[in-house]
Amino acid sequence: MSRFETYRTAFANARLTRSDSGVLEVRLHTDGGKLVFNGHTHEQFVDLFHEIGSDPENRVVILTGSGDAFMDAISPEGFDFFSPRGYDKIFREGRKVLMNILDIEVPMIAALNGPVLLHSEYALLADIVLATPETIFQDKPHFDFGIVPGDGVNLLWPEVIGSVRGRHFILTRQILDAETAKDWGAVNEIVPAGQLLARAHGIAEELAALPPLTSRYTRIALTQKLRRIIDEGVGYGLALEGISAAEVARSTAANA
Repeated sequence: MSRFETYRTAFANARLTRSDSGVLEVRLHTDGGKLVFNGHTHEQFVDLFHEIGSDPENRVVILTGSGDAFMDAISPEGFDFFSPRGYDKIFREGRKVLMNILDIEVPMIAALNGPVLLHSEYALLADIVLATPETIFQDKPHFDFGIVPGDGVNLLWPEVIGSVRGRHFILTRQILDAETAKDWGAVNEIVPAGQLLARAHGIAEELAALPPLTSRYTRIALTQKLRRIIDEGVGYGLALEGISAAEVARSTAANA
C-alpha cells in the first residue's frame, strides 16, 4: 500500500493535494503551466495512477489540468514509435495506464478546465465529468502523426456517445464543444471556469462522506463494463497503432 507522503512530490508533472476528508486533487502540469504531454509523462502517469490507486486513504480523486487546457499539447520528446523496443515500451505503458486508472477504486471526478485534444480516455474513465464552456474535445495527434488511434479512444468514445457518433468523431477529427458533449452524454455539467474546482470539490466532499466501503465498491460496480472493454480491446488497438507507426517509419526512411 502507498502512503501519501511517499508520493506527494514524486511526480514532476502532477501537483497533488489532499484534504483532511481524503479528497485528492491531481493537477497535471508542465512547469506549473498547462501540460505538454510527451514520452516522459506517458511513462510517469503509469506510476502516478498506480500510487493513487494503492493508497487506502484516498477517498475521492479529482483529475484536472493547469492553465487554459486540460490536455492540448504534445511533444515527440521521449517517444520512440518507430523501433520494436521503443514501441514495446509505449504498448506496455498504454495498457497499464488505463488499467491503473480503473484500479483507482474510489469515485473519480474529471474537472476539465479547457480543451482536451489528446488522451480524452483519461476523462472518460472518470465517474463524473465537469467541463467549462471553453472545453472542447478532439482526437487530434494520432492522424497528425499518421498513426491509428488505438490507445483507448477507439473503445471509449463509441461506448460513451454511441457507435456511429464515436466512429465519426475519431475518423473526422471532429471538434465537440462542451454543450454537444453534454447533450451526447460525455459531460455531466458545464461550469464557469472560476467555479470549476469549487464545484468538483463540493461533489467530492459529498462522496467522501459516504461509508468508505460503499463509495469504493460503488466505483468498482460502476466500472465493470469499462474494465472489460479496456481489458479486451486496448492491447489489440495498441498493436494496430504500432503497425501503422512502423509503416510511417518505413515511408519516412524511403523518402529520406
